[in-house]
Amino acid sequence: MTIESMTEDGLTAEVVNRLGATPDPRLREIMQAAVRHLHEFAKEVRLTNEEWWAGIQFLTATGQMCDEVRQEFILLSDTLGFSSLIDIINHSHVEDMVTENTILGPFYVPNSPERAFGESMVEYQCGGEPSIVRGRVLDTDGNPIAGAVLDVWQNAANMFYAVQQPDVQPATNLRGVYRTDAAGRFDIRGVRPTDYPVPADGPVGALLHTTGRHEWRAAHVHIKVSADGYVPLNTHVFDRTSKYMDSDTVFGVKESLFGDFAPGIVDGYLVCDFDFVLARA
Repeated sequence: MTIESMTEDGLTAEVVNRLGATPDPRLREIMQAAVRHLHEFAKEVRLTNEEWWAGIQFLTATGQMCDEVRQEFILLSDTLGFSSLIDIINHSHVEDMVTENTILGPFYVPNSPERAFGESMVEYQCGGEPSIVRGRVLDTDGNPIAGAVLDVWQNAANMFYAVQQPDVQPATNLRGVYRTDAAGRFDIRGVRPTDYPVPADGPVGALLHTTGRHEWRAAHVHIKVSADGYVPLNTHVFDRTSKYMDSDTVFGVKESLFGDFAPGIVDGYLVCDFDFVLARA
């Protein structure tokens, strides 16, 4: 095929054909499919030169907004439902009795401090209702898993994560790694989660507003649960009373992850009882 005789479909076929030389078979499959779908998108909407350039500028601005703290591309993936789609693709085969997985989000920071059973993660006072998330980590037969690791992080009552306010909150505020006891129990102390807006001061926020959407996430606590011999779990516990359950901006809400934060037998704390069930690896 010559340049002079190139057609829309012929160009797509030529690009896909050249990618056929990719040595790695999985990379070859991904790249050829990506080109086919990208070209079909442009042909379907009859993309103009001006729209193509606007897209380039948007992606450039998204990359420029990223740093060691903020990942604007993850935020873009989240708000387009792409992160949740990847979650569904990779976890839809899991047994029904296993706790549902959900998205990681852009604010996870590894190497949180080890916390003792029942120790508070609160290192910065900005209001909020003291709360306890407690329960057990179990296998699918209902047996407790001792020594399971729960990596926990949440936003403060001022609606910001510690990583978003390095000059305000201690870096490890409302972050912690807990371990289950011999009976599989855990006791995590923080504050009642609040609804909060995802960062809307960048290109992703502008896209949300331009498309008539809000930037709010339903109130939740993030928890990664792992244990030797089991499939790791990345999940949330949502506050059932959140008004954004049906419109969470990153499409991450799952009804099975609803929790109730209610006055409990521990004075001064709201208590949310929630068990996690892991599948064997």
